Amino acid sequence: MSRRPARPTRLARTVTAAAAALAAAGTLTATAIEPASAHAPVHPAARHVLLLSVDGLHQSDLAWYIARHPHSALARLAGGGVEYTHARTTVPSDSFPGMVGQLTGGNPGTTGVYYDDGYDAALLPAGTTTCAGAKPGAEVDLTEDLDKNKDSIDAGQGLTGLPGSILKMTGHAASLIDPTKLPIDPKSCVPVSPHAYLRVNTVFDVARRAGLRTAWSDKHVAYDILNGPSGNGIQDLFAPEINSTAIGYPAGADWTKDNAATEQYDGYKVRAVLNEIDGYDHSGTQRAGTPAVFGMNFQSVSTAQKLPASGGLAGGYKAQGVPGPLLEKNLAFVDKEVGAFVAELRKRHLDGSTTVVLSAKHGQSPTDPRALNRIDDGPLLDGLNAAWKKAHPGSGDLVAHAVDDDAMLIWLTDRSKAATDFAKAYLLARSGTGNGIDGSAKPFTASGLKTLYAGAEAARYFHVEPGDSRVPDLFGISQYGVVYTGGKGKIAEHGGAHADDLDVPLVVSGAVTPHDVRVAAPVETTQIAPTILRLLGLDPRALDAVRAEHTPALPVR
Repeated sequence: MSRRPARPTRLARTVTAAAAALAAAGTLTATAIEPASAHAPVHPAARHVLLLSVDGLHQSDLAWYIARHPHSALARLAGGGVEYTHARTTVPSDSFPGMVGQLTGGNPGTTGVYYDDGYDAALLPAGTTTCAGAKPGAEVDLTEDLDKNKDSIDAGQGLTGLPGSILKMTGHAASLIDPTKLPIDPKSCVPVSPHAYLRVNTVFDVARRAGLRTAWSDKHVAYDILNGPSGNGIQDLFAPEINSTAIGYPAGADWTKDNAATEQYDGYKVRAVLNEIDGYDHSGTQRAGTPAVFGMNFQSVSTAQKLPASGGLAGGYKAQGVPGPLLEKNLAFVDKEVGAFVAELRKRHLDGSTTVVLSAKHGQSPTDPRALNRIDDGPLLDGLNAAWKKAHPGSGDLVAHAVDDDAMLIWLTDRSKAATDFAKAYLLARSGTGNGIDGSAKPFTASGLKTLYAGAEAARYFHVEPGDSRVPDLFGISQYGVVYTGGKGKIAEHGGAHADDLDVPLVVSGAVTPHDVRVAAPVETTQIAPTILRLLGLDPRALDAVRAEHTPALPVR
């Protein structure tokens, strides 16, 4: 839920103060680079890399499915390459930092992207027209709210015959962003687009500079962010709006509220990728050549984990780590579509020159239904504001912006140590009652939090300097099972730092990879970015975040 007006061990790649300063200035460029064989390009036997993100998928889900379906497409994919059994995504484990990490090689402290709905203390609010003397501090919304029409699957393009005509949607997603909804740069007094907000370049940027074709399919036009600072990294960005009205389903429901609708929605992106494998653009009407870097995200597993039930099937997990019937159905759905991709690559004689990378932007928590505790964060934030104003007569709200799913990210109007200490003490002192998987009352303490980092502590957690304009003033890791929601419509969420949030699959399979290799050493999904470039024979150190964090490519040989 968003509010508007123990850290896991990372690889030995702490962002240096110099790199962080460069990132904050948006000027990461070529620097002195340490020699590293892990960065050296390989012979480009892989002419194409197909990246697939199955949002919500855990490594345990993949292992569970393969064990029961040893001849499935997912089993063949894992057996035909390298499977990294201890991969972790970014913290926060949200869609935007997760996907950005996979395609830049950087964590939020470097990329500047903490969530799909964040805040920047240096920018001006959307709609600001007189910038001189304006008070800084703005929400940075990367959700459906940026669309010209968020109720339409074409984001406001105005296509007829929807949803069946959705493949006619433009591949220039940025053209469907409403500029009046973007934050404002105080220096130029112009809107800051998602791609301009990103502090580092992307795999797509590097591939384009090398003369390679690029394409991507995702759930919001705000995924323009993956274009990178150049603004043109992706030549064909197909981004049908997932939170639009789902045509043919109950009134008022979007494509995530009914799992059959989510599968239908995912099917449009699958068709787009199949068209690209065949050498066309996403629409299947224009010859373009199969991209060197392309792919999509799947949403259906995520909704199967979140929804209590859909289509007569129970959602989530039957017991700890054991998929329920709806989730099992969706694992089979993804398996079928992955099989379709592999079959199409083989049909087009591209299987010998294509590497498939399978992972997830984020996991989902909890996988143990007994642990669920749904807590309404609204009263907690309202109470914090009221306590602050009582202690500081004449002051306004302390909370500038907050987003709480199964973690707490809070930005304050007063960023002083006194204010962050006040907020921390208040939240850790709150107790109350949430509700469990069966809807019955369930007590909570400390606002449902296990750990709460405030002020300089939060900055250190994300390896940035205190006062960084984007880092949350408070970052809270919830107690296991806590989901912040005002209702009973969800049984899981993501965004936090539990194993269920972070432990995702990572498979690299196909051209230039050995078969049936399992790597148990810990790796991170940020390593996907340098790996993609290395597979294509490009230098991973062309990525700003790789240089800043010394992100190594995955060991694929």
